[in-house]
Amino acid sequence: MTDEQRQILARINAYAEEVMGDIDPQKVPVSTQLQNLRPIMEEIAGEMNMSLTDFFILYMDLQSEASCLTDQKMREELQDINNGDGMPILYR
Repeated sequence: MTDEQRQILARINAYAEEVMGDIDPQKVPVSTQLQNLRPIMEEIAGEMNMSLTDFFILYMDLQSEASCLTDQKMREELQDINNGDGMPILYR
């Protein structure tokens, strides 16, 4: 992931925290969450001269990549812990 892509995600995440910080993402439909993010997505898409649809695809790709990186980091950290003598910590 490039620095520019990280900045895009950070900008969207900061906006999301501002407008949806008090919601439970498990209880609010994804469509509603995306509707709340639409203003920042339109703004960034305009800055990048992209259609909203193309930007949404980029955002979903970046979010998936970030999620995979976070998952991998967690697995690596748990691997270090699991090398001890105690009961292993399982992660799915």
